[in-house]
Amino acid sequence: MADNTKIEWTDATWNPVRGCTKISPGCAHCYAETFAERFRGVLGHPYELGFDPRLVPEKLAEPLKWRVSKMVFVNSMSDVFHESVPDDYICAIARTMALANWHTYQVLTKRADRMAALLQTKLRFAAEQAHIWWGVSVENRQHGLPRIDHLRSAPARIRFLSVEPLLEDLGALDLTGIDWVIAGGESGRGARPMKEQWVRRLRGRCQRQGIAFFFKQWGGVHESKTGRVLDGQTYDEFPERSNGQAPDLATLIAMRKELGRFKSDAPQ
Repeated sequence: MADNTKIEWTDATWNPVRGCTKISPGCAHCYAETFAERFRGVLGHPYELGFDPRLVPEKLAEPLKWRVSKMVFVNSMSDVFHESVPDDYICAIARTMALANWHTYQVLTKRADRMAALLQTKLRFAAEQAHIWWGVSVENRQHGLPRIDHLRSAPARIRFLSVEPLLEDLGALDLTGIDWVIAGGESGRGARPMKEQWVRRLRGRCQRQGIAFFFKQWGGVHESKTGRVLDGQTYDEFPERSNGQAPDLATLIAMRKELGRFKSDAPQ
């Protein structure tokens, strides 16, 4: 596990799979690939094979050993639903998440069609568990909007979108069935720009539909200079619903407690 991760919307990462391959424009400047390839050929390093996809079965049971409840981003250095990962291995990952239910898991993919199909079949046992959140990446209309439809078709209890990097105006997208939207610009060398009106329009759509919204960053080559403030609001703004407040992370976890889905049976 990676504690103290720099990813603002999670506490820790868990990587029972390493490596991936590019499938859409959002992959062009993959931070995980850049990191992994630095260590290609370094014997004994976890990424001595660079970003080549591979299973890491010795990592499968790790969350069962972690005593303190965490928000865990699953496979930050890969994609759970990559075509090289067998169905049975994905089910093994889900079984660990189901057992170690004192954590909250965030599963994010660009392979939304496979995720939706498995959540309707082999992963049905995990689909509706409120401590497992299922999400898709949305970088543009062509590739991202169909992923939202796939996610919406899945019997997931909590659904989220990672709209990062936001590469164009997404238009009047339908967020029905979505619980949380993360938005941000691309950062680092070669970063493609994100226009202010794109993210404001997205935030407005979240406000109108009562969807929790998290603004991560403006991005850019020097992301520390562009900041994480949108129209004077903090980057973790959650808009008001017409009937109350959109659920922030604490509220969603409280909902789990009320429904009896949050169990305090972490190892002592």
